Amino acid sequence: MNVRRALKVGAKSYDYYSIEAAEAELPGVTRLPCSLKVVLENLLRHGESGELSALTQWLKNRKAEREISFRFTRVLMPDSSGIPLLGDLAAMRDATVRLGGDPKRLNPSVPVDLVVDHAVMVDAYGVPDAAARNQALELQRNHERYAFLRWGAQAFDNFRIVPPGIGICHQVNLEYLARVVWTRSLEEKAGKAEASPLAYPDSVLGMDSHTAMINSLGILGWGVGGLEGGAGALGESVAMLVPEVIGCRLTGKLRPGVTSTDLVLTVTQMLRKHKVVDKFVEYFGPGVAELSLPDRATIANMTPENGATMGFFPVDAETLRYLRLTGRSEEQVGLVEAYSKAQGLWREPSMPAAEFTEIVEIDLSTVEPSVSGPSRPQDRVRLGSAPAAFLMAFPEKKQSGQLKDGDVVIAAITSCTNTSNPSVMIGAGLLARNAVKKGLKVKPWVKTSLSPGSRVVADYLAKSGLQPSLDALGYQPAGFGCMTCMGNSGPLPAEISRQIEKDAITAVAVLSGNRNFEGRIHTQVRANFLASPPLVIAYAIAGSVLVDLEREPLGTGSDGKPVFLRDIWPDGAEIRRIIDEVIVPQLYKERYATVLEGTPEWRKLQGDAGVTYRWKPASTFIRRPPFFEDMERKEAKVGDILGARVLGIFGDMFTTDHISPIGVISAQTPAAQYLESLGIAPGDFVNYAARRLNHDVMARGTFANIRVKNEMTPGVEGSSTTHHPDGKRMSIHAAAERYREEGVPLVVIAGAEYGAGSSRDWAAKGTRLLGVKAVIAESFERIHRSNLVGMGVLPLQLPQGVTRKTLGLDGSEVVNLAGIATGLAPRASVTMEILRKDGMRETLDLLVRLDTKREVEYFRHGGQLHYVVRDRLEKAA
Repeated sequence: MNVRRALKVGAKSYDYYSIEAAEAELPGVTRLPCSLKVVLENLLRHGESGELSALTQWLKNRKAEREISFRFTRVLMPDSSGIPLLGDLAAMRDATVRLGGDPKRLNPSVPVDLVVDHAVMVDAYGVPDAAARNQALELQRNHERYAFLRWGAQAFDNFRIVPPGIGICHQVNLEYLARVVWTRSLEEKAGKAEASPLAYPDSVLGMDSHTAMINSLGILGWGVGGLEGGAGALGESVAMLVPEVIGCRLTGKLRPGVTSTDLVLTVTQMLRKHKVVDKFVEYFGPGVAELSLPDRATIANMTPENGATMGFFPVDAETLRYLRLTGRSEEQVGLVEAYSKAQGLWREPSMPAAEFTEIVEIDLSTVEPSVSGPSRPQDRVRLGSAPAAFLMAFPEKKQSGQLKDGDVVIAAITSCTNTSNPSVMIGAGLLARNAVKKGLKVKPWVKTSLSPGSRVVADYLAKSGLQPSLDALGYQPAGFGCMTCMGNSGPLPAEISRQIEKDAITAVAVLSGNRNFEGRIHTQVRANFLASPPLVIAYAIAGSVLVDLEREPLGTGSDGKPVFLRDIWPDGAEIRRIIDEVIVPQLYKERYATVLEGTPEWRKLQGDAGVTYRWKPASTFIRRPPFFEDMERKEAKVGDILGARVLGIFGDMFTTDHISPIGVISAQTPAAQYLESLGIAPGDFVNYAARRLNHDVMARGTFANIRVKNEMTPGVEGSSTTHHPDGKRMSIHAAAERYREEGVPLVVIAGAEYGAGSSRDWAAKGTRLLGVKAVIAESFERIHRSNLVGMGVLPLQLPQGVTRKTLGLDGSEVVNLAGIATGLAPRASVTMEILRKDGMRETLDLLVRLDTKREVEYFRHGGQLHYVVRDRLEKAA
């Protein structure tokens, strides 16, 4: 199909693959949602002519039925998933050499950006040099990991590192890395003069679930685990079903005093109820024009919390305004405008609505001040109902100490979700200024921290004159990374920690983050509420979530009078005036001019040289992943799973935080005991994130979150299960080792939305290392299901209406799974036979959640990266 056309932008000419021209042979494609138009262009550009009819077929019933391939422009990763991937790539090169291949064939073929943002912790806080002290500790703790990154930078092509201390990958992507429209010069052909550069949509495969934040710029992108991200970096296309696209029609405008955080918590709640897992969401309607680009970024950022793959905003005039504001060149902005208009990717109020699978309506004027908690992002309540939400989860009990249930011990302004948005950050500064003028102070038991997602935020807070007021309340910048949002909240003061343990206090964290799963923010904090940055400060002043901020005073002012939230709430007009005055393109241009340089300490850091890595046997941080050690050139035959035992039975929305924690390695856990056996002191454990390239630590950490509840051991929290048939209780890791010695395969049973949350591939890697062959659940979240497939673990879905409870499972059963060896195909069925200890048998059919032919191949090969290695070996033969 010849749809290549010319595009004139000023004095420059570009070629592009025209969607309008494709309409002649693919009738109706100009009516596709903008997100699917980007998919269509990708198929046209990569010559996937056999898959084009999938999109015309989609227009007929708008359902996910046909499989296609999508090739991303680039790959983005934080260090938490990027370093494990680098370890996988190094191990894959070792396996390639062992099997007689060329290790250099395993090399990124698209640009890869690794942003170091997941390691810095809130150790120092509330002091002027907190950020410098925390970064120094970060470099000290992670010296070996960062030297490994230095090796990777010289060993692989197309691999760029954004050093620590710059910001969070998604905010750096939004403010600097993203282009919206990419260009590539074409090679000379047959002696002809070089053709015009090719223009095409920017797209990003991100190894973090919140990659969807970039959808706010009209860029197609979503989060995946390290396995899929690694394959994408190596040039593999992503196989997927053409998704359903839910149109989210926005009307009205936000009322004064309502923030973008209130809006995103409302959207998350509504879309999670609408069940949008595995679907694209595309925002349209007159309400879109009422949202600034940072407002849209806040909404897109929390896409994984509502379950969707993307939360897409088409390009419009606001997109161009933001590109100019953040220092992009006029040439680039002009290309974005011309290309988007030529391709029908430009949002205009008058444009007809696209063909959506369904439409959901949200009236912005109905949104009210809100928080979400105490343990799930979708559990939004109006601000005044926060005390009731806490008491519903944690009934009130009599207490006599200074610290009581509901007291806020962590109040953190954190996360790219909100720190990317000047309206709530300036709003927080103004609220702090107003509070200080009234004589209000933060309660002494509250640990405060400010961790912006980029240094530009600190620059404009300082320039606005608001930082001194934030300082007065303990909100000096503590670092530039994910920090509290991902669980790097650091230790609580010793006395507070002691009181929580002594009196069994149900302590609270309030944060401007995107996730609040139990055990995530801090191991001693049971309740976590998501709130806007101004509300974070308000709760730090109030000191408890049991204070009704709508009706009760935050505290007493210096004049002896009660001060209410409404007395210090920032004025919207003043927020807009300050933003217009202090946030200018020069801030971004100056800050990002040296983005790749890093500190002098970073620049001094040396890594090994060479194509392959020299593993150090004594290292407890960097170990060769074991997944490729026994790999052969030819994949082994897949067999049925017979005689399996149940390792764990878990409830609904069992998250990847439950499966593979990222924060503190708590005392007495299997991972802590292992590290202590090596002579490592608890103060040097660092955390699970730092140990992600040590499989012996991570396997012991799997299903070891201190809040895990295994229904096989009722009333117990943490790593616990029952070994059968002897009925002995032990840690999950100990039981897995016992079953391994006995030659018994394992399965995991779970409820709905299994694997919600972070994209961490260790939730699947650890599952495999424990000997789990299949996970049987009521439903799966998108990324974790894909990760299980990528590790050769079979995801199986129970029939509608059938649950672990209706089956009466208690973990004593023996499970046989038949039909894998002979009938494996996309979304096929396998037969599950349940053998109960009383001799009774029961059978039922399960849905195989291998959704595409490519996923079937990954599973047959024992994993996605195993498939890639064999593919490279075969092509070189």
